Formats: sequence, C-alpha cells, structure tokens
Amino acid sequence: MTSLRLLVLFAPIAFLSLSSCSPKKGAPESAVAGAAPNFTLQASDGSTVDLASLRGKVVVLNFWATWCGPCRAEMPGIMDVYQRLHSQGLEVVGISLDRGGWDDVRPYLGKTRVSYPVVVGDNDLAQAYHLPDAIPFTVFVDRNGNIAETHTGYMAEGEFEQAVKKLL
Repeated sequence: MTSLRLLVLFAPIAFLSLSSCSPKKGAPESAVAGAAPNFTLQASDGSTVDLASLRGKVVVLNFWATWCGPCRAEMPGIMDVYQRLHSQGLEVVGISLDRGGWDDVRPYLGKTRVSYPVVVGDNDLAQAYHLPDAIPFTVFVDRNGNIAETHTGYMAEGEFEQAVKKLL
C-alpha cells in the first residue's frame, strides 16, 4: 500500500483517538443543566476546593485522567487561558477520575506542573454531573453557579478561551 493510501485510511482513526478517551461504552450523552452540583474536595496542594465558595466567578470543571491522551494534550491550553484570565474572575478545577486516586495523580502532577487546583473525583461526583461516556469532559459554570455549557472531548485553546470569554 502506498503512503498516501495509508494516510487516508488511518487519518480518521487517529483523529477520533485524539478527540476523547472512552473508558466504557453505551452511556448516554451528558444532560447537565441548571445549578452546578456542589462539592468539597481536597486539592493536590492540601487546600480545600468548595464549589459554592467560588460563586461570583466563572468556574471551569475539567474532568480528566492521567491515562487519557486528549486530556493531557488540552491541559497546556487550559493553563494558558487560566493564567491570562484568572484576574478577570476565571477559576479552573481539574477533576481527576483516575481509579487509583492520588496514587495515580500525584506522580503525574510531580512531572507536569498544573497551575490550577486539581482534585480527585469519585463516582458520586461523576454521576452528579451526568458524565458522558468519554473524557475530557468540561463544564462551564457561570457567575451565578449555573451550568452554562458542557463539552465532551478535546478542546483547542482558542475554543476553550472563547467559551470562557462568553461567561466573563
């Protein structure tokens, strides 16, 4: 087979594999609306993240896992937007869904500096947010604590920034 044929054959597969990670099959797409479910979780730096205390700010919840390539790929863009817009009222919380919890997450964070708080979520939190079948899953919460938008799969930095700026 020629190189061109291989490229045409495998390019769509590569694109789909980069857009999201799916640990299970058959779950319905997310149907989150209304007030964002509150949570209080310990962050990697030992502080506490309480969603209710962030009311008045635009909050982005990014559900991810260390084993998810698209999750890791979008983190630098999220960090760049966070650093630029944090002073305007943007908060980002990374919510790891790694089954190994902090045992999986701490080594990753030791190698990858993440500028926003990272917490470890659980099945109850995932169910409260009606997580779809794939991650990354990003929830945009407006200043009133209501879910304004959700996005499943990889988000490019520009797309992420545009979604945030609509709420700022």
